[in-house]
Amino acid sequence: GKRKSWSTSVMCDSDESEGSDILVRKVSAKRRCIVDDDDSEERQPDKTCPTENVSASRKQKVLAKLKELVRQSTARRSCSSANCEDSNSETPTEEEPLCQLPLTPSEGSETDSSSIKDFVVEEEDEDDDDADNTEHVKSENRPHQKQPNPSNSELLAHYVPQLSRCDHYVHFKRIVKAFLINAIDDTFLISLYDGTRQKKYAQDMLLSLHYLDDRFIQPRLENLICRSRWKDRYKERVDCYPDVRISLKNTENMPCQACEMKRYCKFSVLLSGRLYNSNTLEVDDFMSGDKQVLKVGVVCANRTRVYHNLKHFKYKLYMDCSSVAELDGVKDEPVKDTVERLFSHLEESGWIQKRYNDLEDYMEDADSFQEEK
Repeated sequence: GKRKSWSTSVMCDSDESEGSDILVRKVSAKRRCIVDDDDSEERQPDKTCPTENVSASRKQKVLAKLKELVRQSTARRSCSSANCEDSNSETPTEEEPLCQLPLTPSEGSETDSSSIKDFVVEEEDEDDDDADNTEHVKSENRPHQKQPNPSNSELLAHYVPQLSRCDHYVHFKRIVKAFLINAIDDTFLISLYDGTRQKKYAQDMLLSLHYLDDRFIQPRLENLICRSRWKDRYKERVDCYPDVRISLKNTENMPCQACEMKRYCKFSVLLSGRLYNSNTLEVDDFMSGDKQVLKVGVVCANRTRVYHNLKHFKYKLYMDCSSVAELDGVKDEPVKDTVERLFSHLEESGWIQKRYNDLEDYMEDADSFQEEK
């Protein structure tokens, strides 16, 4: 009664002014809409009621279609699921709230949340403890701490395929074992490099051989050459001859035969030995007795010693392993057993560790060698 009389009073007030028909219609229309929304349909059967009935019927149709779509999708996904069967038996309603849980998690019931906990136990337990800020921070930081380690290893494995996930000394022991095998069976390294041997132990040995060349030796050799004034001819000679002897001689003011610069040369470099393949270590007997004698200065003599030690370290190590196999004297024994026995003896006696220490010393000499002025 109050709203109706108040709306009529507004109309009376507006009727007193001229040209206020538009205002009367606007005010009355607004008040009628408000009355229709708040009051029942029996008291205000105005023109706006049919439109509201149409909109309500449309909403009901849309909801019915949505429910039908939900039923179809849940029927497809959960025909064979025991959870959906249990939920249909417990709640025989049309909306099937348990089956709708994956689609609308916000509308889930208490049984729905318990069904999720069956699948995700630890994650939900950590999320439910949001009141404890420290635990929440820890749960957020854990994945960030674990991600860098696998990503780094994947990058290293992709961009540096020769890099293996083991210690340098483990690589070195693999190389010693490979050289012992080749000392007994001289086709082992050939078949290893040409890809014939594909077993894991052989691939690990090949990986370690590449590691020695590509990570230990070759970068330091290139650094020594780039920082020197050596001529290509002298470098080729040092590369070809596995044996070197540097001795002190009478000083002469002459061009150094390594860098061809005017120097006080007082060292004699004697190069000798047979040419060999840097991978398979096969020896070439052509001109096996050839020698080269060169007069060099102090800096070039020291650089020659450091460079030659690294360049021919692998070959010298193989020759030492061959000597060990030759001195063994045991015959009619499987190659595997012989290699394991010799390797164990070399490891227990400290022979392998001593050779590895020599390699570290050679690398340290190369790293600390000063650039030539």
